[in-house]
Amino acid sequence: MATTHAPVTPAPASSTMVSPSRFAHVVFRTSRFAEMVAWYKMVLNATPAFENEGIAFVAYDEEHHRVAFINIPGLGEQPDGIAGVHHVAFTYDRLGDLLDNYARLRDRGILPLLSINHGPTTSLYYGDPDGNQVEFQVDNYATVEDAAEFFFTDAFAINPIGVNFDPETLRARLLAGEDEAALKLRPTSGARGVDEIGLR
Repeated sequence: MATTHAPVTPAPASSTMVSPSRFAHVVFRTSRFAEMVAWYKMVLNATPAFENEGIAFVAYDEEHHRVAFINIPGLGEQPDGIAGVHHVAFTYDRLGDLLDNYARLRDRGILPLLSINHGPTTSLYYGDPDGNQVEFQVDNYATVEDAAEFFFTDAFAINPIGVNFDPETLRARLLAGEDEAALKLRPTSGARGVDEIGLR
């Protein structure tokens, strides 16, 4: 004889919002599967957690996978001028680490598309084999609160994007012994908008 159950009344939601505990991973679908996997292993100094002909997971820290790839043959190229994700970003602990990684990639023929001090971060933007943009950054302030205060300065109001820099020059100055905190301070600049540097 079948057992019947009374309908379940949904429990009310908590009045307290809960944020995720951390960001887990990003997944790319690609027709350049081997090239994409190799590129991300290189730029992130990552190792494969799992890899076959159809899917791959790579990680560079304690997470079981930070970036994943799905092999889908025959995908079209990314068209310009459509909505979507602009870039994903990865943070380094020190300016020296960011610039050492720049030199490591430079020596393998991988150069940034854009080098810019945004104010809160010093950032290098790269393009992966499919044309997705990847940002490598270092925080310019000791605390999140200090970084957030920059958004309310006149400098940000005039130029919300940032100031370009030469990573070779910045690395040479750091290796010569200049203070890291001083090197990370954003120089003053004139007005600048998103369209000027192609961040749209």
